[in-house]
Amino acid sequence: MTVQAAIDEYALALRQGQKEYRELLMSGRNPHPAVLDEILPEGVGESAVDVGLVEIPAERIIGVKTAGRITAFTATFKPLLDSKSEFAAKWIALCDAHLGDTGITDPILCFEYLGNFYVQEGNKRVSVLRHFGSPRIPGNVTRILPKASDSPRIKAYGEFLEFYKASKLYTVQFRRPGDYAKLLAHLGKHSGESWSEDERRMFNAYFHYFLDAFQSLNTTRVDLLPEEALLLWLELYPFSDLGQLSAAQLKKTVAQLWEDMVSTSRDDSVKVQTKALDDTRSSFVTRLLSGLEQVQVAFVHQLSPAKSGWTLGHDEGRKYLEKVFGERILVRTYNDANSPELAEQAIERAVSDGAQVVFTTAPPLSRATLKAAVKYPKVRFLNCSVDQPYSSIRTYYGRIYEAKFITGAIAGAIAGDDRIGYIASYPIFGIPASINAFALGAQLTNPRAQIELRWSCVAGTPQADFFADGIRVISNRDAPVQSDMYLNFCNYGTYLMGDRGDLVPLCSPTWLWGNFYEFVLSSILSGGWKREKGIATALNYWLGMDSGVIGLSLSDKLPEGLRQLAKILQEGITDGSIEPFRRRIVAQDGTVKNDGTRCFLPEDLLHMDWLCDNVLGEIPRFEDILPMSRSMVRELGIYREQIPAE
Repeated sequence: MTVQAAIDEYALALRQGQKEYRELLMSGRNPHPAVLDEILPEGVGESAVDVGLVEIPAERIIGVKTAGRITAFTATFKPLLDSKSEFAAKWIALCDAHLGDTGITDPILCFEYLGNFYVQEGNKRVSVLRHFGSPRIPGNVTRILPKASDSPRIKAYGEFLEFYKASKLYTVQFRRPGDYAKLLAHLGKHSGESWSEDERRMFNAYFHYFLDAFQSLNTTRVDLLPEEALLLWLELYPFSDLGQLSAAQLKKTVAQLWEDMVSTSRDDSVKVQTKALDDTRSSFVTRLLSGLEQVQVAFVHQLSPAKSGWTLGHDEGRKYLEKVFGERILVRTYNDANSPELAEQAIERAVSDGAQVVFTTAPPLSRATLKAAVKYPKVRFLNCSVDQPYSSIRTYYGRIYEAKFITGAIAGAIAGDDRIGYIASYPIFGIPASINAFALGAQLTNPRAQIELRWSCVAGTPQADFFADGIRVISNRDAPVQSDMYLNFCNYGTYLMGDRGDLVPLCSPTWLWGNFYEFVLSSILSGGWKREKGIATALNYWLGMDSGVIGLSLSDKLPEGLRQLAKILQEGITDGSIEPFRRRIVAQDGTVKNDGTRCFLPEDLLHMDWLCDNVLGEIPRFEDILPMSRSMVRELGIYREQIPAE
């Protein structure tokens, strides 16, 4: 290799650098490498650890230690100085060595902070090696440790340090706590399990293969890390596929998931819709009956109506839908999709049978639903869950807390000794809001009311414990359908327990899924559903009494005065004049959560993770939850980001 070749390479690198410099300036970004001394918070530089010789991922070298020569380089270390400068002569000499027999052998000296590297000695070596596309650059590294903090980024970096001990990899740098555990779970490795050299090589090769596909699509520089995108991709595809898919196939799978990748990376990507259409439904039904084409709808259930009250409620909604739309819709049902494989098979059958709208009626079906949605973008998919950040599917659930407020008011009036038992299901989104709404309702009619909380998802016999403890007013799970059978059975709703164990029904919240399915289908067929490319927003329907999705069943045994009270409260919640949480609210720890002057936002209610001061009990830890209940909590748990990955 001649010196002239090295001179030509500098001329090429200089042109590329000048172009990058102009582009960065025009976009308002810093055109030069970052400077660590300007980034470090005061006092942080005092805590440093010698890491030793590291094969540094080239793209992680983003800056320099001091500001001395930063104007000689662009942000990616492309040269900017004239070809006749001393700098250019040294760059050309290094280039000649790199292209010759000796190569560049001396490691650089640099500092690492929060997973990125800042050069102290060897800027020109970095420039030459990056110009030729070297994926890794050897360097002697000093790690600067950040101050401990509750910041998600600092917590994630703490998890990286544990990950690095076992893997010796700098390739991925997550910003959210829990993501390293998720990655290890997808790779089939345990935390702390050492990586072999072959495993490191394979991971680096596969990740960079994925990175190429990711970068080819990230043309608008979305604030999304490739490792974050990889995590969602691994939800649908095994890691081994990265060694089997062609570049075109891989790019296609990433492109199909792109909007979902963007939406899952954004804190504000989930839009919660709390209102149904107001006046369009009846007019649309008239239009529908006057000659629109038939629409094919599929329901995919985790269990069958005979095995599950939850599924039965959705199946009753299906019957209502068929009654409303008649021959204008064709509905098929697929039961017992009770594993990821069976769920995928059932959804595939639904699509192959011609389904244009697919409802999957349980949260554990969400992954299979997403996989089908990116594969069949012309089919509308909805999953019965809440707070899911995927833009390719829509989710739906009910504001059951509204009815819980009313049943709490009834329980408070009935409880002569001020003690009320409450059996909660799972610590998932919306459940603490239901518990608190019930407690506030009880407080409305009985300021001395105390709610003694138990959970059905942990070991124990809550109803028997309440009976033994003398508690006679109990709130249990909500009736899946509006039927006297469920209300009178007294394993649902709020009921009285006599001294001999006899049960007297009082009231129960109920799910009226048919109203929701009618609203959604009407919206879809009237053009209300538009899945536009480039709109990475997840839409979650969270409808309540004002939409007819949540109802209230009252027992004939309920005293007439309380029946009238229930109706007044229901009318007030429906028309918006009564808001259960617009009152002074104090949490168990004494914190004033509301001074009574404001309403909580839907996001506040969904993510509520505290309990009112008149609730005796606590939210169970994940390790205390029964194995059969853990999948639901992993999917929708209020602390799901902190749950160790499987």
